Amino acid sequence: MSIPDPYCNDSSVDEHQLRNPRSSEAGMFQQIMRHVQQRVQRRVQRRVQRRVQSRMQSRMQSRMQSPMPRPLKRGVQLSAGILLLASVTPSFAVEPDSDWSEVLEEARGQTVYFNAWGGSDRINGYLGWVGKQLKADYGVTLEHVKVADIAEVVGQLEAARLVGRNEDGNVDLMWINGENFASLKRAGLLWGSFADNLPNARLLKDSASMQFDFSVAVDGLESPWGGAQLVFIHDTDTVPEPPRSAQALLEFVRNDGRFAYPAPPAFHGTTFIKQLLIELLTDSDAQAALSLPVEEADLAAITAPLWAYLDELHPLLRGSGKSWPTSGEMTRQLLDDGELDIAISFNPNEASAAVRGGQLPESVRTYVFDNGTIGNTHFVSIPWNASASAGAMVVADFLISPEAQARKADPEFWGEPTVLDLQRLDDEERALFDAVDLGVWALPIGAGKILPEPHSSWAQALEAAWLERYGQ
Repeated sequence: MSIPDPYCNDSSVDEHQLRNPRSSEAGMFQQIMRHVQQRVQRRVQRRVQRRVQSRMQSRMQSRMQSPMPRPLKRGVQLSAGILLLASVTPSFAVEPDSDWSEVLEEARGQTVYFNAWGGSDRINGYLGWVGKQLKADYGVTLEHVKVADIAEVVGQLEAARLVGRNEDGNVDLMWINGENFASLKRAGLLWGSFADNLPNARLLKDSASMQFDFSVAVDGLESPWGGAQLVFIHDTDTVPEPPRSAQALLEFVRNDGRFAYPAPPAFHGTTFIKQLLIELLTDSDAQAALSLPVEEADLAAITAPLWAYLDELHPLLRGSGKSWPTSGEMTRQLLDDGELDIAISFNPNEASAAVRGGQLPESVRTYVFDNGTIGNTHFVSIPWNASASAGAMVVADFLISPEAQARKADPEFWGEPTVLDLQRLDDEERALFDAVDLGVWALPIGAGKILPEPHSSWAQALEAAWLERYGQ
């Protein structure tokens, strides 16, 4: 799954594009040319470095061969050896657990090529601001390499490993999660366990979604920098007390409450049935099975409560289980039109943007189920052959700083929930978030328990089973 911004508020991009952005031919050509330019620049730099090293070696050997008194010759040989050793010592010497002062020292002057989705003007603008801060405070240059699908970058890294390109890589930092992270970890294409060494990591939430990426242990190989969560939006004028559990939702529609969800494989629809499955399972062994590949589970037995629930729910929905909203955005439109009482979203701040844009009334509010709802985290990671690992660590650390996270949480600049635990911030840092105006329409910052995603293989299995049972 490509995570780049499935919850962006840019009205110019529809939800399908947000989940599966595809660049135009011109955009792809620009991306290819950018990579070619980067590769040429780095090869030139390495050739220059090798020539300098070769000349120094030649000069030292020439000096050592010239006649001189034996004690002096020994001194020159020793000095030459030291200089030669220094000249061939790689500049990328830091390790994932290096002292932070060493990381900062080495990072200064580096250029970090950050491969991240480029399909949102708001996100691109935010990363432009990040680049300015990094340059001013740390001497690090951030180059946002805009990609359509990070899976393409994963493929490039796999190809680099096959041809033995184990250094001087084109990718220093990348925005990933889900199966892309699982693939890189499985193939050993990540640099190392660096994330816990970042100074700002101490401010992160203690969340399962940050420790396990779609049920795959993170192990410090990637650093969180954003997340989202399944939420519900209701109009307080018509539904002052909304249902706060799966069973309460069923009771709500039994009593003529108006609800509908997108048909899987639409993203919001698949997420909704995963949410129901997690909540309806009462057996601990069955719950544990969701964290494993679906092939290792008894799919029919585990999903039986879900199908029983949906069999009763569907005839009571708007459309009577025969027609479905096409997206989460459509449920929001139906809420605004007065055809639904509750809409579904994967962005806790969507209602705030919609109210300000005149797309929802000011009487709406956002909430989650009492026992929590599915959420996931997206991360940044460093490939094993990165050219600027130190600089990449500095970027990753800045992305989880209170300053950067507060700006990211502001709908004015992005509007994405923070990965920081606000209780771990000091008064000055917390004030940055207090200044963010989400309005009363969004889910309050830091509110709402987040439930971990099932293993990524469950999504396709559930979609196929749903279509077999309910597809038209």
